[in-house]
Amino acid sequence: MAIHPSARIHASAIIEDGASLGADTVVGPFCIVGPQVRLGARVLLKSHVVVTGDTEIGDDTQIFPFANIGDIPQDLKFAGEKTRLIVGARNRIREGVTMNTGTAGGGGITRVGDDCLFMTGAHVGHDVQVGNRVILANQVALAGHCILADDVIVGGLSGIHQFVRIGRGAIIGAVTMVTNDVIPYGLVQGPRGGLDGLNLVGLKRRGVSRADIAALRAAYQALAQGEGAFQDRARRLAEDTDSSYVREVTDFILGQSDRSFLTPG
Repeated sequence: MAIHPSARIHASAIIEDGASLGADTVVGPFCIVGPQVRLGARVLLKSHVVVTGDTEIGDDTQIFPFANIGDIPQDLKFAGEKTRLIVGARNRIREGVTMNTGTAGGGGITRVGDDCLFMTGAHVGHDVQVGNRVILANQVALAGHCILADDVIVGGLSGIHQFVRIGRGAIIGAVTMVTNDVIPYGLVQGPRGGLDGLNLVGLKRRGVSRADIAALRAAYQALAQGEGAFQDRARRLAEDTDSSYVREVTDFILGQSDRSFLTPG
């Protein structure tokens, strides 16, 4: 066990032999920290938090009551193989959030980036890859093998189907089921998740230039109304564009995927 002398542990907490706690980490009442867990510096477990499995929690992350972090996957194919969960720095993991380790069939690692917010009851399934500054609102469920790029926002009570990719800066409305890939900066809403435009508000908030936003809007129209299949339109856009933002969209569409795409209506 490697516990930094400055770590503070409540008398009712259980820290199993082998766990590692960084400087100024605080473990509150009735928490359980498993033997393979590594907590970084200034991590805060408020109370009644379970962190188990081969799990790494980055510096300055806060975990709220009744979260269960690092337990085994909810996958009947899981046979007890050694897999991991890696959570980055400065994340806020609210009440009742669950995050599972990976599976051998999905690469073995579930990974969360930095500066994310997981609101009450959100679930991160096995082998999911979450980028930086991602927000999952209340009760969002990410099925196994999903990929969420940086700056994605998912509205409350939404579900993301297994193997779905969501591109950077996309926003998913509340109470939405997403069954296919979402292009970068896309806006998805409706019960069955239709692509309904671009996340213009998010682009403006991040200070994207008017020229780049105009290029994205023109690209969206070309993807919606051009001739040929969706990938054919993306290939033509990739050949003609000088915008790095449009290029990001076309690279996403032409990249490897296990799902189809949500396409403009």
